[in-house]
Amino acid sequence: MTVNMTKGQAISLQKNDGGSLTAVRMGLGWQAAPRRGLFGSRTREIDLDASAVLFADKQPVDVVFFRHLVSDDGSVRHTGDNLVGGVGQGGDDEAILVDLSRVPVHIDQIVFTVNSFTGQTFQEVQNAFCRLVDETNGQELARYTLAGGGAYTAQIMAKVHRSGTGWTMTALGNPANGRTFQDLMPAILPVL
Repeated sequence: MTVNMTKGQAISLQKNDGGSLTAVRMGLGWQAAPRRGLFGSRTREIDLDASAVLFADKQPVDVVFFRHLVSDDGSVRHTGDNLVGGVGQGGDDEAILVDLSRVPVHIDQIVFTVNSFTGQTFQEVQNAFCRLVDETNGQELARYTLAGGGAYTAQIMAKVHRSGTGWTMTALGNPANGRTFQDLMPAILPVL
């Protein structure tokens, strides 16, 4: 059963049987919003990029994004860059796979971001979402709709963080500006 999350909501990543999830996929999907022009509606390609920043004690130690597809320890993997969005018509356009059982113990938080590499704002995006899927069985666990369509170029989407012996996901949805994850670091640090 999918939980439709709201900003700030957290869910435990425990299975119904009490066990912990071992592998999850953070999927990102979007479409370009049609724009009215002199000759009718048209869409412009939008290049959004998903990134995962791995933190240890509030310090960034690794990142997974379109130019570094696998974390140094191999526990986090990006499936590849999508330059236009909307390909899946509601499916994931970009995804980041996290093998929670392999994440080193010193990593306590993984923050997922999305940014417009080409600088378009979220006013030009529609139907954007991030979702968390149990990678072992394909079941969608949580979905967070990136609503708002504001004049910003990025969002701090969500974070997965250690909670006791397991993990918790928190929907963040904080707007930010920047074309790369490096530009977003000042916006990420307050949510750790």
